[in-house]
Amino acid sequence: MDAPYVHKIFTGKVKQMGHEGAEDRMDRPWNSGIFKQEAQGERWLGKTGFMDDEVADTKNHGGPEKAVFAYPKKHYEFWRSELDLDTISVSAMGENLSLENADEYHICIGDTFQFGESVIQVSQPRQPCWKPARRFRIMDFALRIQNSGRTGWYFRVLKEGKAGAGMHLELIERPLPQWTIAACNEVMHVRKEDLRAADDLASCGLLAENWRRTLTKRLRGQQSSVEKRVFGPNKS
Repeated sequence: MDAPYVHKIFTGKVKQMGHEGAEDRMDRPWNSGIFKQEAQGERWLGKTGFMDDEVADTKNHGGPEKAVFAYPKKHYEFWRSELDLDTISVSAMGENLSLENADEYHICIGDTFQFGESVIQVSQPRQPCWKPARRFRIMDFALRIQNSGRTGWYFRVLKEGKAGAGMHLELIERPLPQWTIAACNEVMHVRKEDLRAADDLASCGLLAENWRRTLTKRLRGQQSSVEKRVFGPNKS
């Protein structure tokens, strides 16, 4: 596969939606940074993300290990067909980077790229939450994203600097070729009884701490439910 190509960059401020007292839970108040706009020109990329980009839920989103969210552009063709929804297109998942020539089977934990002046490193797959479901009023959308494996992934920023759309991501290092994003998703969401695989993945120092913590709990016999994450306040 050719080098990943940054098709577009998206950033956005936290937006407030919904109204108090709505009968339908999908219409009740919620805040999110998922509604992003295309960023023009080169942007400053710092340790916690692009300048002028925000997240609403700072406990579960953002921070150094989730500084940049990347999503393959090609996945939207699948979602338009799967959901019978012509209006879903790039930036709908709240991604910062819309990428070509990259997917979950070809990107690995620890992959380190030169991106303009910056250097970024893959930290973890994305675990979808209830907000895309609220945006498109599809209750099980987060589960569909998770089960499809079309999750996208996060980068941490090793070196700050300016970067922009129309650039290739130049691979500097690939220390963990066995741990593609697809392989990580399979261990986390499909092969839940495979403790050896969970132990192997949890041992990867370049995997984000929150993923390693979840896998370590699994090894101790503690399985956590995904209900709160994927349905949240959308479901009673």
